[in-house]
Amino acid sequence: MSGAIERAVLITGAGSGIGAAIAAALAGPGVGFLLHTRRNAAGLAAVAARVEGMGAAVETMLGDLLDPGLATALVGRAREGFGRLDVVVSNAGFADRTPIEGLSDAAFAASFTAIAAAFLALVREATSLLRAGDNARVIAVSSFVAHSFRTDLPAFPASAAAKAGLEALVRALALELAPAAVTVNAVVPGFIRKDQGARAALDPELFRRQQEKIPLGRLGTASDVAALVAFLASPAAGYITGQAIHVDGGLVITP
Repeated sequence: MSGAIERAVLITGAGSGIGAAIAAALAGPGVGFLLHTRRNAAGLAAVAARVEGMGAAVETMLGDLLDPGLATALVGRAREGFGRLDVVVSNAGFADRTPIEGLSDAAFAASFTAIAAAFLALVREATSLLRAGDNARVIAVSSFVAHSFRTDLPAFPASAAAKAGLEALVRALALELAPAAVTVNAVVPGFIRKDQGARAALDPELFRRQQEKIPLGRLGTASDVAALVAFLASPAAGYITGQAIHVDGGLVITP
Protein backbone atom coordinates (compact mmCIF):
# COMPACT_ATOMS: atom_id res chain seq x y z
CA MET A 1 0.00 0.00 0.00
CA SER A 2 1.22 3.48 -0.81
CA GLY A 3 0.28 6.77 0.82
CA ALA A 4 0.03 8.06 4.37
CA ILE A 5 -1.78 6.27 7.15
CA GLU A 6 -4.89 8.27 7.92
CA ARG A 7 -6.29 5.91 10.51
CA ALA A 8 -4.55 3.27 12.65
CA VAL A 9 -6.57 0.42 14.11
CA LEU A 10 -5.56 -2.14 16.73
CA ILE A 11 -7.67 -5.30 16.96
CA THR A 12 -7.01 -8.08 19.45
CA GLY A 13 -8.23 -11.58 18.70
CA ALA A 14 -8.17 -10.90 14.96
CA GLY A 15 -7.14 -14.33 13.69
CA SER A 16 -10.67 -15.59 13.04
CA GLY A 17 -14.35 -15.04 13.71
CA ILE A 18 -15.53 -11.66 14.96
CA GLY A 19 -12.06 -10.11 15.01
CA ALA A 20 -11.38 -11.11 11.41
CA ALA A 21 -14.77 -9.76 10.32
CA ILE A 22 -14.10 -6.46 12.09
CA ALA A 23 -10.79 -6.09 10.26
CA ALA A 24 -12.51 -6.64 6.92
CA ALA A 25 -15.27 -4.15 7.81
CA LEU A 26 -12.75 -1.42 8.67
CA ALA A 27 -10.22 -2.09 5.89
CA GLY A 28 -9.45 0.26 3.03
CA PRO A 29 -6.78 2.57 1.62
CA GLY A 30 -5.22 4.83 4.24
CA VAL A 31 -5.94 2.40 7.10
CA GLY A 32 -3.13 0.79 9.05
CA PHE A 33 -3.87 -2.30 11.11
CA LEU A 34 -2.08 -3.92 14.00
CA LEU A 35 -3.73 -7.33 14.17
CA HIS A 36 -3.21 -9.60 17.16
CA THR A 37 -3.94 -13.19 18.02
CA ARG A 38 -2.69 -15.44 20.78
CA ARG A 39 -1.29 -18.25 18.65
CA ASN A 40 -3.34 -18.65 15.44
CA ALA A 41 -0.54 -17.46 13.19
CA ALA A 42 -1.99 -19.06 10.05
CA GLY A 43 -5.39 -17.46 10.60
CA LEU A 44 -3.83 -14.09 11.30
CA ALA A 45 -1.75 -14.28 8.13
CA ALA A 46 -4.89 -15.00 6.11
CA VAL A 47 -6.72 -12.03 7.64
CA ALA A 48 -3.70 -9.81 7.04
CA ALA A 49 -3.57 -10.84 3.38
CA ARG A 50 -7.28 -10.14 2.99
CA VAL A 51 -7.15 -6.60 4.36
CA GLU A 52 -3.93 -5.85 2.49
CA GLY A 53 -5.84 -6.81 -0.66
CA MET A 54 -8.39 -4.16 0.29
CA GLY A 55 -5.68 -1.49 0.36
CA ALA A 56 -4.74 -1.43 4.04
CA ALA A 57 -1.30 -1.61 5.63
CA VAL A 58 -0.85 -4.39 8.18
CA GLU A 59 1.37 -5.26 11.12
CA THR A 60 0.76 -8.45 13.10
CA MET A 61 1.68 -9.67 16.56
CA LEU A 62 1.21 -12.87 18.54
CA GLY A 63 0.82 -12.77 22.30
CA ASP A 64 -1.10 -14.06 25.30
CA LEU A 65 -3.45 -11.64 27.07
CA LEU A 66 -2.35 -13.18 30.35
CA ASP A 67 1.11 -11.68 29.69
CA PRO A 68 1.24 -8.37 31.61
CA GLY A 69 3.61 -6.89 29.03
CA LEU A 70 1.42 -7.53 25.98
CA ALA A 71 -0.51 -4.23 26.07
CA THR A 72 2.72 -2.23 26.17
CA ALA A 73 4.13 -4.25 23.30
CA LEU A 74 1.01 -3.87 21.15
CA VAL A 75 0.69 -0.13 21.58
CA GLY A 76 4.44 0.28 21.11
CA ARG A 77 4.24 -1.58 17.79
CA ALA A 78 1.37 0.63 16.65
CA ARG A 79 3.28 3.76 17.59
CA GLU A 80 6.41 2.52 15.83
CA GLY A 81 4.59 1.31 12.72
CA PHE A 82 2.03 4.06 12.21
CA GLY A 83 2.89 6.95 14.53
CA ARG A 84 -0.71 7.09 15.68
CA LEU A 85 -3.60 5.03 17.03
CA ASP A 86 -7.20 5.98 16.31
CA VAL A 87 -9.27 2.87 17.01
CA VAL A 88 -8.77 0.17 19.64
CA VAL A 89 -10.96 -2.93 19.39
CA SER A 90 -10.61 -5.27 22.36
CA ASN A 91 -12.04 -8.51 21.03
CA ALA A 92 -9.78 -11.28 22.34
CA GLY A 93 -10.89 -13.41 25.24
CA PHE A 94 -12.20 -16.86 26.02
CA ALA A 95 -15.32 -18.47 27.44
CA ASP A 96 -15.14 -20.53 30.63
CA ARG A 97 -18.30 -22.50 31.37
CA THR A 98 -16.95 -24.21 34.51
CA PRO A 99 -19.68 -24.40 37.18
CA ILE A 100 -18.98 -22.57 40.43
CA GLU A 101 -18.35 -25.76 42.43
CA GLY A 102 -15.43 -26.64 40.16
CA LEU A 103 -14.19 -23.11 39.46
CA SER A 104 -10.78 -22.52 41.02
CA ASP A 105 -9.56 -19.13 42.19
CA ALA A 106 -6.86 -19.27 39.53
CA ALA A 107 -9.33 -19.93 36.71
CA PHE A 108 -11.63 -17.17 37.94
CA ALA A 109 -8.70 -14.74 38.06
CA ALA A 110 -7.57 -15.81 34.59
CA SER A 111 -10.93 -14.81 33.10
CA PHE A 112 -10.69 -11.36 34.66
CA THR A 113 -7.09 -10.95 33.54
CA ALA A 114 -7.75 -12.00 29.94
CA ILE A 115 -10.97 -9.99 29.57
CA ALA A 116 -11.35 -7.02 31.91
CA ALA A 117 -7.76 -6.40 33.00
CA ALA A 118 -6.40 -6.86 29.47
CA PHE A 119 -8.89 -4.29 28.18
CA LEU A 120 -7.94 -1.81 30.90
CA ALA A 121 -4.23 -2.30 30.24
CA LEU A 122 -4.68 -1.81 26.51
CA VAL A 123 -6.64 1.42 26.86
CA ARG A 124 -4.31 2.73 29.55
CA GLU A 125 -1.31 2.21 27.26
CA ALA A 126 -3.13 3.71 24.27
CA THR A 127 -4.61 6.77 25.99
CA SER A 128 -1.96 9.30 24.98
CA LEU A 129 -2.18 8.29 21.32
CA LEU A 130 -5.99 8.25 21.38
CA ARG A 131 -6.17 11.69 23.00
CA ALA A 132 -3.89 13.07 20.29
CA GLY A 133 -6.20 12.07 17.45
CA ASP A 134 -9.57 13.12 16.09
CA ASN A 135 -12.63 10.87 16.33
CA ALA A 136 -10.71 8.29 18.35
CA ARG A 137 -12.67 5.20 19.31
CA VAL A 138 -12.42 2.38 21.85
CA ILE A 139 -14.70 -0.61 21.36
CA ALA A 140 -14.86 -3.67 23.59
CA VAL A 141 -16.52 -6.94 22.63
CA SER A 142 -18.57 -8.22 25.55
CA SER A 143 -21.04 -11.14 25.61
CA PHE A 144 -24.66 -11.99 26.31
CA VAL A 145 -23.46 -14.23 29.16
CA ALA A 146 -23.15 -11.09 31.32
CA HIS A 147 -26.87 -10.44 30.84
CA SER A 148 -28.79 -13.64 30.20
CA PHE A 149 -29.14 -16.11 33.09
CA ARG A 150 -31.53 -18.94 32.35
CA THR A 151 -31.99 -22.50 33.52
CA ASP A 152 -31.64 -23.86 29.98
CA LEU A 153 -28.14 -22.42 29.54
CA PRO A 154 -24.79 -22.90 31.28
CA ALA A 155 -24.17 -19.89 33.52
CA PHE A 156 -20.51 -19.20 32.55
CA PRO A 157 -19.89 -17.65 36.01
CA ALA A 158 -16.27 -16.61 35.44
CA SER A 159 -16.88 -15.25 31.95
CA ALA A 160 -20.11 -13.53 32.99
CA ALA A 161 -18.41 -11.74 35.86
CA ALA A 162 -15.43 -10.73 33.72
CA LYS A 163 -17.61 -9.42 30.88
CA ALA A 164 -19.77 -7.49 33.37
CA GLY A 165 -16.58 -5.95 34.71
CA LEU A 166 -15.54 -5.12 31.16
CA GLU A 167 -18.79 -3.23 30.58
CA ALA A 168 -18.35 -1.31 33.84
CA LEU A 169 -14.88 -0.28 32.68
CA VAL A 170 -16.37 0.86 29.37
CA ARG A 171 -18.65 3.26 31.22
CA ALA A 172 -15.90 4.56 33.51
CA LEU A 173 -13.44 5.05 30.65
CA ALA A 174 -16.11 6.75 28.54
CA LEU A 175 -16.47 9.34 31.29
CA GLU A 176 -12.73 9.86 31.69
CA LEU A 177 -11.95 10.10 27.97
CA ALA A 178 -14.96 12.22 26.97
CA PRO A 179 -13.10 15.55 27.35
CA ALA A 180 -10.72 14.37 24.59
CA ALA A 181 -13.68 13.36 22.38
CA VAL A 182 -12.65 9.71 22.63
CA THR A 183 -15.73 7.49 22.66
CA VAL A 184 -15.76 4.16 24.51
CA ASN A 185 -18.48 1.57 23.86
CA ALA A 186 -19.14 -2.15 24.09
CA VAL A 187 -20.87 -4.43 21.63
CA VAL A 188 -22.62 -7.43 23.17
CA PRO A 189 -22.96 -10.41 20.80
CA GLY A 190 -25.49 -13.16 21.37
CA PHE A 191 -25.16 -16.61 19.84
CA ILE A 192 -22.75 -16.18 16.93
CA ARG A 193 -22.11 -18.85 14.32
CA LYS A 194 -18.50 -19.98 14.62
CA ASP A 195 -15.97 -20.36 11.83
CA GLN A 196 -15.83 -23.93 10.57
CA GLY A 197 -13.50 -25.90 12.82
CA ALA A 198 -13.35 -23.21 15.51
CA ARG A 199 -13.71 -24.16 19.16
CA ALA A 200 -17.22 -23.49 20.45
CA ALA A 201 -18.17 -23.06 24.10
CA LEU A 202 -21.50 -24.80 23.53
CA ASP A 203 -22.23 -28.03 21.67
CA PRO A 204 -24.06 -27.91 18.30
CA GLU A 205 -27.28 -29.35 19.69
CA LEU A 206 -27.49 -26.66 22.37
CA PHE A 207 -26.85 -24.02 19.71
CA ARG A 208 -29.70 -25.50 17.64
CA ARG A 209 -32.12 -25.44 20.56
CA GLN A 210 -31.23 -21.86 21.42
CA GLN A 211 -31.73 -20.74 17.84
CA GLU A 212 -35.40 -21.67 18.19
CA LYS A 213 -35.71 -19.21 21.10
CA ILE A 214 -34.09 -16.21 19.40
CA PRO A 215 -36.84 -13.79 18.33
CA LEU A 216 -35.24 -13.17 14.93
CA GLY A 217 -35.01 -16.92 14.41
CA ARG A 218 -31.36 -17.37 13.53
CA LEU A 219 -27.86 -17.38 14.94
CA GLY A 220 -25.84 -14.23 14.45
CA THR A 221 -22.81 -13.96 12.20
CA ALA A 222 -19.45 -12.34 12.75
CA SER A 223 -20.43 -9.83 10.08
CA ASP A 224 -23.49 -8.81 12.12
CA VAL A 225 -21.19 -7.81 14.97
CA ALA A 226 -18.59 -6.25 12.69
CA ALA A 227 -21.20 -3.98 11.11
CA LEU A 228 -21.98 -2.44 14.50
CA VAL A 229 -18.29 -2.07 15.34
CA ALA A 230 -17.70 -0.33 12.01
CA PHE A 231 -20.49 2.12 12.77
CA LEU A 232 -19.22 2.83 16.29
CA ALA A 233 -15.74 3.40 14.84
CA SER A 234 -17.06 5.90 12.30
CA PRO A 235 -17.42 9.68 12.59
CA ALA A 236 -21.21 9.18 12.48
CA ALA A 237 -21.08 7.63 15.98
CA GLY A 238 -19.30 10.57 17.60
CA TYR A 239 -22.15 11.26 20.03
CA ILE A 240 -22.45 7.69 21.31
CA THR A 241 -20.33 6.74 24.30
CA GLY A 242 -20.53 4.63 27.44
CA GLN A 243 -23.01 2.21 25.87
CA ALA A 244 -23.30 -1.58 25.73
CA ILE A 245 -25.21 -2.33 22.53
CA HIS A 246 -26.58 -5.83 21.98
CA VAL A 247 -26.27 -7.71 18.68
CA ASP A 248 -28.26 -10.81 19.54
CA GLY A 249 -31.47 -11.06 17.52
CA GLY A 250 -33.49 -10.16 20.60
CA LEU A 251 -32.00 -12.89 22.81
CA VAL A 252 -31.80 -10.90 26.05
CA ILE A 253 -35.39 -9.70 25.86
CA THR A 254 -36.72 -13.25 26.02
CA PRO A 255 -37.67 -14.66 29.46
